[in-house]
This record gives sequence, C-alpha cells and structure tokens, in this order.
Amino acid sequence: MSTDTATAVDFWFDPSCPWAWMTSRWVDEVANSRNLDVTWHIMSLAVLNEDKDVSDDYKAFFPRALRYTRLVAAAQEEFGQAIVKPLYDALGMQIHPGESTDPDVVIPQALAEVGLPPEFAEHSLTDTYDAQMRASHFDGIERVGQDVGTPVIAVNGVAFFGPVLSPAPKGEDAVRLWDGIVAAAAYPGFFELKRSRTVGPIFD
Repeated sequence: MSTDTATAVDFWFDPSCPWAWMTSRWVDEVANSRNLDVTWHIMSLAVLNEDKDVSDDYKAFFPRALRYTRLVAAAQEEFGQAIVKPLYDALGMQIHPGESTDPDVVIPQALAEVGLPPEFAEHSLTDTYDAQMRASHFDGIERVGQDVGTPVIAVNGVAFFGPVLSPAPKGEDAVRLWDGIVAAAAYPGFFELKRSRTVGPIFD
C-alpha cells in the first residue's frame, strides 16, 4: 500500500546492460504498490571500464554502448529529466527483449517512439554532452565504490549496486524483495551479499 510520503529513489543505468534492465523492471513493479519517486540517471559501462584490462570482445561492445549513453545524456540536457525514462524504456525494449544489436536501427525507432526528431540520433555520435554524462556516471559510482557495475540504486540517499535479478520478480515477491534489500542496505555496516549466477537474463 502506498504511503503519503514518497520514497526518493535514484537509479543509474547503462541502456545496454541486461542486468540493469531487469532491475529497472523490478523497480517499476514495486512502484505499482509503493509510492516511489524515481529519478533515472545515465551511467556508462564504457566509462566504468576505460582504464581496466578487459577482454577484446567486451571492449568491442563499448562503442555501441556509448552511443546509447550519449543519446540519453543529450536528451536529458535538451529536453529535461522527464524524457530519460521513456527513452530508456524505448531503447531497452529493442536491445533486451528485442535482441537488436544495431544502434542504427534501435536509435531511430526509439526516438520515434518518444516523439524526438530523427536528426537527434546525431548526438549518439558526438561527445557534446560527454561531460554531463560522465558527471552523472561518477555521481552514481562514487556512492558505492569502483568495484561494481550497473545498476546503482540509492533509496533515500542510501546507495548500493544491484540487485542482479533474473527474472525480475512480480507482485508481492517484488515488494518483499524490495523491503528486504532496502532494510539491509540501510545498515551502515552491510557491504555485500552475493552468489554465483546460474541463469542469464530472462526477459518475460
């Protein structure tokens, strides 16, 4: 049941990350039952790993991922915070359930879905708003440390990485998990709870 006072939630995502996508669906599900005031922020796997020794295959993925992060950053700067979540949803539906790997297909369709002009796609190829994108990225990552990835969530200012979920829980399961994770994260001495993944992303 919703309460009178909204819970402030900040969510940092890279549009290309399937795990962030799953977690975002979970947060949407919880918001059906709880009064959440969610602000969506861009972060970047390319920026996160720019100084790290990663495989050539993973490195080859970064230019594509960077196009999506640049697009979202540009949209926020030019059209405001309200465009961020609709654009994330439009991109994510194609990238993840739709399994599209071609940004030249994904981006025009996403722009059309949210009512932005086709020429706005040019922002995905420029560094015009990289300073703002990187500032958003580091705002999230500095709250949790450098040894994590995406997503990062802050609930009433208390930040944590994840959770990593597959599939995203629904209904009472979603709310029960939310309550447990928020309670654990609120304890100042709580740092890590983890087990090896046994399944990949399950989009349902």
